[in-house]
Amino acid sequence: MTSFFLLKSLLEKFLIPNASQAESKVFYLKMKGDYYRYLAEVAAGDDKKAFEISKKEMQPTHPIRLGLALNFSVFYYEILNSPEKACSLAKTAFDEAIAELDTLSEESYKDSTLIMQLLRDNLTVST
Repeated sequence: MTSFFLLKSLLEKFLIPNASQAESKVFYLKMKGDYYRYLAEVAAGDDKKAFEISKKEMQPTHPIRLGLALNFSVFYYEILNSPEKACSLAKTAFDEAIAELDTLSEESYKDSTLIMQLLRDNLTVST
């Protein structure tokens, strides 16, 4: 990851500002975009792993699991431009949590229901 930030810094501070020809500037800007895409793909892989663990180890009403589902669905919608996958993930998380709402502890009730509301709001906006 350090090499990514070093390259990003070189691109932003030296290469892009000092590129005198359009071809060079476009090349460096494309390179910067490619590295951001790569970073997003790596982050998506980590999120997928975390999400799979949360589905196996946590209750559907757990606020951390719900928050991860919310973040992941927003990532699918806004970054990967995949509204169908985003809606499917959000709907599944919401439906599974609703089905087990009676298992919520008093301490996590407020957090869980707030995130469930955000999931539902996103579903309403996305469909």
